[in-house]
Amino acid sequence: MSAITFSNKVFDREVAFCKVYSLESKEKLEKLFLKNRISYFIEWQDKTLWQRLMNKDKSKEKNVFTIRINEADVDKARDLVTGLESVKIRKMEPNEK
Repeated sequence: MSAITFSNKVFDREVAFCKVYSLESKEKLEKLFLKNRISYFIEWQDKTLWQRLMNKDKSKEKNVFTIRINEADVDKARDLVTGLESVKIRKMEPNEK
């Protein structure tokens, strides 16, 4: 069997679209993306050891998620997410798109 080789072409079109600061908002965003056929990847951001040691009250613990989507879906996703609480849309760099 021969291996498929590609010549220095980049096929990764995934961009960090937004950060979500609550589990409920993450679930709403997931349903919204699935309903509108937008593929996504969720990165769960671990807390540093220092943050875990200093966080005494577990009820105030915040989850932070980074949502990554295909760059072709950014405009559609931005329209859908606008107004959703606990979601901060990342500003796109001019050379990213």
